[in-house]
Amino acid sequence: MSATSTTISVKSIFTDFKEITKAGLAISVVFSSIAGFLLGVPNFAAINLTTLVMLAVGGYCMVGASNAYNQIIEKDLDALMDRTKNRPIPSGRMSTTQAFFVASLLTVAGLIILYCINPKTAMFGAVSIFLYTSIYTPLKTVTPLSVFVGAFPGAIPFMLGWVAATGDFGIEAGTLFLIQFFWQFPHFWAIGWFLYEDYEKAGFFMLPSGKKDTTTALQVILYTVWLIAASLLPFVLPYFVYTKLSLSIVGAALVFVLGLWMLYHAIRLYKIRTAKAAKTLMLASVAYITLLQMIYIFDKFLR
Repeated sequence: MSATSTTISVKSIFTDFKEITKAGLAISVVFSSIAGFLLGVPNFAAINLTTLVMLAVGGYCMVGASNAYNQIIEKDLDALMDRTKNRPIPSGRMSTTQAFFVASLLTVAGLIILYCINPKTAMFGAVSIFLYTSIYTPLKTVTPLSVFVGAFPGAIPFMLGWVAATGDFGIEAGTLFLIQFFWQFPHFWAIGWFLYEDYEKAGFFMLPSGKKDTTTALQVILYTVWLIAASLLPFVLPYFVYTKLSLSIVGAALVFVLGLWMLYHAIRLYKIRTAKAAKTLMLASVAYITLLQMIYIFDKFLR
């Protein structure tokens, strides 16, 4: 085999690995875990870089494994949809056996790495994989409630970082979980809206009413409001209970403005109900959770 052929082969393997693990999504999830970790450490000097790297690598392994298992289970359905038909398994570039080997290897490696941080982190990582692959994935073709079920594993990463930093699951980790839990709904319903026709080909039920209608748009607005309320909990809770997770009045104001921006896009979807408005809301939701986590981090370390 020539050097050029070897280079192309290695490049294609790397590309397929990124696709089977959904690298973009996995990296964003890892970012959430790192954000939670930074919020959990007492101060900047207490950051353990080794633990942080282990969390990032272990977290990627767990998310990548979940995505690989998901693509194994949905390989026939992926072949029906335009956005997924060129994935490694339905396109024939990777066999189910090969994908299962990758997923299993990532699962074992991820659990070991997270366990080396602390047992609770590994436990939540394992729970996330189980819920995503064994309950959420099969329910996608059965009921719109699959989004509710999927919100549980989807909300674990932010919380996971806190648990990795502290070894503790309390009101702080619960608050971070709640924020990302409510965030899942407007985010995935927006995706379900602008990809409705593609999802319909595979029989996926992603919208709460099953249709792109007023009911779904109202649900998006409602859960966006809940998201804003949950996002302000680190500012409100310290007035009532002792918590290590807090937000200054400046941080709270920034979070509130960010929430109003997200709500604007949710209301816009309700008004015009177009695929473009839904896609804009989806992008806004990604920006929202990223900027929110950055506000929390800067608010903590700059005070």
